[in-house]
Amino acid sequence: MQTQEQEREELEAAETPTGRSPRVLWIVVTLALIAGLVFVKMRFFPAPNTDAKGSGGGRGAAGGGKGGPGAKGAGQKLPVQVYVVQPTNLSDEVAATGSVLADESVIIKSELSGKITSLNIREGQPVRRGQLLFSINADEAQAAINKQQYNIRLFRDQEKRQRTLLDKEYISTQEYEQANNQLQTAQADLKALQASLAKAYVRAPFDGVLGLTTATIGTYVSPGTEITTLSRVRPVKIDFAVPGRFASSVRVGDVVSITDEGTSKKYDAKVYAIDPQIDPVSRTQPVRARYANTRDELRPGAFVKVNLQLGESTTALQVPTEAVIPEASGYSVYLVQNGKMVPKKVKIGIRSDKVLQITDGLAVGDSVIRTGILQVKPGDAVRAGAD
Repeated sequence: MQTQEQEREELEAAETPTGRSPRVLWIVVTLALIAGLVFVKMRFFPAPNTDAKGSGGGRGAAGGGKGGPGAKGAGQKLPVQVYVVQPTNLSDEVAATGSVLADESVIIKSELSGKITSLNIREGQPVRRGQLLFSINADEAQAAINKQQYNIRLFRDQEKRQRTLLDKEYISTQEYEQANNQLQTAQADLKALQASLAKAYVRAPFDGVLGLTTATIGTYVSPGTEITTLSRVRPVKIDFAVPGRFASSVRVGDVVSITDEGTSKKYDAKVYAIDPQIDPVSRTQPVRARYANTRDELRPGAFVKVNLQLGESTTALQVPTEAVIPEASGYSVYLVQNGKMVPKKVKIGIRSDKVLQITDGLAVGDSVIRTGILQVKPGDAVRAGAD
């Protein structure tokens, strides 16, 4: 057991500054931590100032002039640029791509087997209708024709004798008909041989320009062998297609502007035929125009750009393309009304690189936001600036 003197020494040691220092240090650190948390809460998470007289009023409510961080943006307006809608001139134009076709074109082929005995093809040169292009050895066909002609003479004499006997009632009608049938059959066979012989002499079916060929005199050809091509290139046809929604606007006689992709030169052609059906795959309307091509400006097979004028309007409403917002259900724009942003559904029409036609949803004088679209929400206060 400790003596009273020892107990008194221990009590005096506990009351010395050295003994009190850990407890005081702990209290100071705790208070500093609490003060730091309070500062962070007030600095970065201020309480909403719902009522100047309420529990959240405090210094933020009383200090209306100085205010807290939230009071500064309460009256701030986002600056945006707007486009004021006005009626404009607009050409209703449809752009498409097309191909140049020859007015008439055919592949010249052989219909018989044999060797080419004459060749009058001048590659790339014009020919007239009916002009002989080449001929095939037809000696066998000619010999068969000669033989058949002799047979016809014989059958004709027999038919005359049988007719005489029939008139005198020496033979029956059946015997005469047999002789007459032989004559008619021989004459029909002669016409077939003559038609076959005509195939040995190939002529131009129409006026045109010959293509290239690899055939020469002595070349053996078979039925279906391609010899050359023949094309009529004055005039030429222009094949193109327009979207189905414009099908009702295209008329026979409409003038289309054609731009040659190779030379960038422009020509005017006239629509002369419209396909009665819309292509079910591409949903486009096939159209065909004709160009005189008197100077051989366009060559069949060339690629061209086609512009078709469907009309012109002086009251069209157009807005900058960046002001129109595509959505899943259509298109919309943002308007400025009474200093606030208001979304508006619209329908679009003809578009170009910079402007887009609005066919429904806007009126003359509407202010359409064209900048800052991503920063504003419906109902936000905005400060409009003119372009």
